[in-house]
Amino acid sequence: MFLEIVTPVKKVYEGEVSVVTLPGVDGTFQILNDHAPLVSTLDKGEVVYKFSKGEDKINITGGVVEVLNNKIVLLA
Repeated sequence: MFLEIVTPVKKVYEGEVSVVTLPGVDGTFQILNDHAPLVSTLDKGEVVYKFSKGEDKINITGGVVEVLNNKIVLLA
């Protein structure tokens, strides 16, 4: 899957990932390969994304995520 994390200041991450864990308004959820199309609001919390060389984490104060055709766009 391809993940793009964008803030008003800069693009935080852009690249291939295997799993993304997000802080949804109704609780934490994960996105895996071939996930159904989705648009969701995000709450304050930690975003964890795993890629071939390990994993990384960032804290967000809210935002929106869109999942479509194995592309994830996170606006935080």
